[in-house]
Amino acid sequence: MATQPDIDLHSEAEAFRTEVQQFLAENFPAELKGTGNALSAIEGPDEESEAERQWREAMGARGWGVPTWPKEYGGGGLTRKQAAILNEELAKAGAYNPIGGMGVMMFGPTLLEYGSEEQKHEHIPPIARGEVRWCQGYSEPNAGSDLANLQTTAEDKGDHYLVNGQKTWTSGGQWADKCFCLVRTDRSDKHKGISFLLIDMDAPGVEVRPIQMISGMSPFCETFFTDVKVPKGNLVGEEGQGWTIGKRLLQHERTNLSGGGSMARLMGASLSDIAKKYVGTDETGQLADKVLRDRIADFDIRWNAFLLTARRAGEESKAQGGVSEISSVLKKLGTKLGQERAEMLIEIMGMQALGWDGEGFTENELSGTRAWLFGKATTIYGGSTEIQNNIIAKRVLGMLDHQ
Repeated sequence: MATQPDIDLHSEAEAFRTEVQQFLAENFPAELKGTGNALSAIEGPDEESEAERQWREAMGARGWGVPTWPKEYGGGGLTRKQAAILNEELAKAGAYNPIGGMGVMMFGPTLLEYGSEEQKHEHIPPIARGEVRWCQGYSEPNAGSDLANLQTTAEDKGDHYLVNGQKTWTSGGQWADKCFCLVRTDRSDKHKGISFLLIDMDAPGVEVRPIQMISGMSPFCETFFTDVKVPKGNLVGEEGQGWTIGKRLLQHERTNLSGGGSMARLMGASLSDIAKKYVGTDETGQLADKVLRDRIADFDIRWNAFLLTARRAGEESKAQGGVSEISSVLKKLGTKLGQERAEMLIEIMGMQALGWDGEGFTENELSGTRAWLFGKATTIYGGSTEIQNNIIAKRVLGMLDHQ
């Protein structure tokens, strides 16, 4: 009888696996097999196809786009084991999660922890259904690494705040519906004077100007607020709690910017397969360049070891109730490995990696070149490597400043 619970748990897991398989067979469009989710990954301007819309709505109706979020707010309400099974079956079917973006990876988890019940019921369900796009209003021209130096103000006007100021590097701001924003409600205290405010991007007084990057893309913006009226109900937490809430959100962001999050899904084909195409193979079918073969093997070992570490850290964080300072370790290492892979990819493709536009280059070659350039920013945004080193030293290793 002692083994009965284990048998029951196994039966429940297999029953859920069967449920997922049936759901995928009935709802996942065959034409989307093997494709990615650009909308959730980069919050781009692309319009959904009919198949993409149907797939998003099917996953959203189940709450499976955010499988472990509470069911009462539109999430899946699944256990970690069930969520793992869901991911396994999605992978087997060549399917992807159509619901993501900043609402899922950053704002949603933070609001679940700090938001009022009214705010959770208002904002979480549309995120879980993939209906609303969010952007982040943090950095300013004079408040980047020293984020607490931000000067965008929110003046109390009784039933609303009046917001004035400027944000920069607002990812996806030109496509977003709403913005979670750090504002200054008190000038007398650098950190305790910061509050966390939700702003509609179509509100009068909001202006967005895209910034073109070295990669040729314009995923970031300058955002200007001029006498923008924001209801008092859009304040998350209490006035002066913004620095605490903002730091928590950054932990979620850094986890997802690392290999423990979105980067793991963006790696694409293996370096070995790509190298065989460009460099060639020997008589045994192995990569002809032995030195390059060793370098790729070394990278793959370190990358996969990192992914396992990230997975373990993620499970430990969930068991403890949320993300922690270990997110800084993941962000520091994961982004560095991502840059290393991009450099190797350019080296492997040789002259074909130098294309920018025109004939003679495949779409993958051109996107690889742009991704290499775009990747230079990953060790800066979300908190630079130097900032992560400080956090690791103080909060992970316990090395305090000595006066």
